[in-house]
Amino acid sequence: MENPLEKQLTSWLNRQKKASGFYLYLTVIFGVLTGFSLIIQAYLISVILHGIIIFNQPKSDFTTEFIILLLLIPIRAILAFLRERSSFEAGKRLRLYIRKAVLDKLGKLGPAFIKGKPAGSWASIVLEQVEDLHDYYARYLPQMFVAGFVPLSILAAVFPLNWAAGLIFLCTAPLIPLFMILVGMGAASANRKNFSALAKLSGHFMDRLKGLSTLKLFNRGEAEITEIEKASESFREKTMAVLRIAFLSSAVLEFFAALSIAVIAIYFGLTYLGMFDFGDYGNGVTLFTGMFVLMLAPEFYQPLRDMGTHYHAKAQAIGAAEELMKLLEYRAENNVAISSGVKTINKNSKIEITATDFSVKSYSGITLTGPLSFELKSGQHMAVVGPSGAGKTSLLNGLLGFLPYTGSIKINNIELNQLNMEKWRTHLAWLGQDPQLFHGSIRDNVSMANPEMDDDIILSLLEKANVADFVKKQPGGLDYEIGEQMAGVSVGVAQRIALARALAQNAGLFLLDEPTASLDSHSEKSVLNALNDAMKNSACIMVTHRLDQLDRMDNILVLDNGKIVQNGSFNELNTIDGLFRKMQSDDLPHDNSDSENNFNNNSREL
Repeated sequence: MENPLEKQLTSWLNRQKKASGFYLYLTVIFGVLTGFSLIIQAYLISVILHGIIIFNQPKSDFTTEFIILLLLIPIRAILAFLRERSSFEAGKRLRLYIRKAVLDKLGKLGPAFIKGKPAGSWASIVLEQVEDLHDYYARYLPQMFVAGFVPLSILAAVFPLNWAAGLIFLCTAPLIPLFMILVGMGAASANRKNFSALAKLSGHFMDRLKGLSTLKLFNRGEAEITEIEKASESFREKTMAVLRIAFLSSAVLEFFAALSIAVIAIYFGLTYLGMFDFGDYGNGVTLFTGMFVLMLAPEFYQPLRDMGTHYHAKAQAIGAAEELMKLLEYRAENNVAISSGVKTINKNSKIEITATDFSVKSYSGITLTGPLSFELKSGQHMAVVGPSGAGKTSLLNGLLGFLPYTGSIKINNIELNQLNMEKWRTHLAWLGQDPQLFHGSIRDNVSMANPEMDDDIILSLLEKANVADFVKKQPGGLDYEIGEQMAGVSVGVAQRIALARALAQNAGLFLLDEPTASLDSHSEKSVLNALNDAMKNSACIMVTHRLDQLDRMDNILVLDNGKIVQNGSFNELNTIDGLFRKMQSDDLPHDNSDSENNFNNNSREL
């Protein structure tokens, strides 16, 4: 029997079949019609041979039968072609539906949730595991229906002619599904382990590839090769376990089918030799009966064998479905789900924020920062400072709508979870400590929010970001291609291009997370001047570890362990003993990594 998890996964897979549409049923219809055409073909051949051999009838008496036989050849070919096309379309539609659902879910959960898994693991889920659902819907599910209809139709045709042959069919047919169940008990488990090993290998390899320079600097190259070898060997062993089960099942299915056909052949052979005298209802076993039943014998077992052959597709799909089901049916705990309303803010409105007992949560309900109470007035610039892990980046993620929250945070007197998140983010300009540029031209990256942006405007934005000289020196200028993982530009240049992209937003609120983390002192000064010019009429919340330039800020929130421990202007905080003065006296180095450790808590559920 299937264990509870396999039953749950199978039930989930069956609920998704509606995405295949009518093509799934078309596949079944074409399969059943192919089976019926085989019965008609066996009947016609048996009639012709019986008449010619037993009754010495001339071939001309069977002209009609010959014509129908000739017509059946292209008809069977067309039915087989249509069945393949419809089955492929059913699988394709299912894959598109699931992949869209996965990407929509990840988009809804946001980047804070995605950070909880390595990129390689997400790639495995979105690509390999979705692809491995195809054969379940294209092959296995249709074959289950065909394996029911066709053998029953053959039994209905055979029993009126010879009850003994029908009884042999009836008794031997369950051997094949019975063995499939026995094999399936281990196959699904083996596939789940295989997918788990693949996800771990993908994530492991991606992390090591991205950190290759660090590994070499710390002389960890050989050690990591050994680790990758171990992960690869684990994946190989689990893959071979799946293949062993697949080969074993195919071999045994062929054995049972051949044995059953042999029993039928022996029965008719001994009957013709006069050694058996039963099964024919007292009418005698004719050549027609023997030929008809023997020709149908392979076709009787073929749908069951095909279902056995495709049974590994079910095991493969169950293995793939585990992570997919967890993701698609994921719900935040403790009633802290991200909500998105329908209200909007006028594009030209100034942004004001009022937070009251505002707490940002992880998806598992863990409080990452808060409760916080503060106010950001129109055009005001606020800095958020504190030691690493204090909850600063989590605060920004809450404002961006990437993490759930409790308490209240109102934007222009509208609760954040009542705002349409897509519309709300058009009011924001975001610049993080880890710039993300995409494969494409510099023009494409800067004009991401408005692809129709004029080149002169793009160049002026690059000038403000102090990166126009770099762009002009590159072959192609604005058409210069940035490769994957920002290949072709340094981190500092990438940060300034990202700044130009942020400036293009013409936003009412700037959210800045260590905006000068990757820049030298000269570039840092230029970028801060550009930001100050751009934010003259906008509000701003900036997370930073640099305390020497906070005299430009209107207000400073000092966080520690997720709570506001100090609040005031630069001059006010300098006159009070507290964490802010201690941070200044300690002269903390420029810390580029306020990842908050919050991401480690966000989404370990998957």
